[in-house]
Amino acid sequence: QVQLVESGGGLVQPGGSLRLSCVASGSIFRLYVMAWYRQAPGKQRELVARITTGGTTNYAESVKGRFTISRDNAKKTASLQMNSLKLEDTAVYYCNANYNKAYWGQGTQVTVSS
Repeated sequence: QVQLVESGGGLVQPGGSLRLSCVASGSIFRLYVMAWYRQAPGKQRELVARITTGGTTNYAESVKGRFTISRDNAKKTASLQMNSLKLEDTAVYYCNANYNKAYWGQGTQVTVSS
């Protein structure tokens, strides 16, 4: 069983930045494909960014050039640096780990508002 704990959400003005972190349990973090998803009110959960075990990344078109996903295998942490935040980035952000099956964190709220 993999447990994921997210942190770093909050309220930020448009154009601002936030950094989300996800700490995973277990001893084989390096084998997990890590990702961040988000779900806005009334919308389906969507993939924001993913990073493979080898460090290859991919992003949703809506966040390319603004968000950066990274991982630190020694700290068993995946992070999402979010810059130039927009109102439409408001959502609950979920950390996801995939190794034979998918594991989810509890979610962290990101609110972009003036």
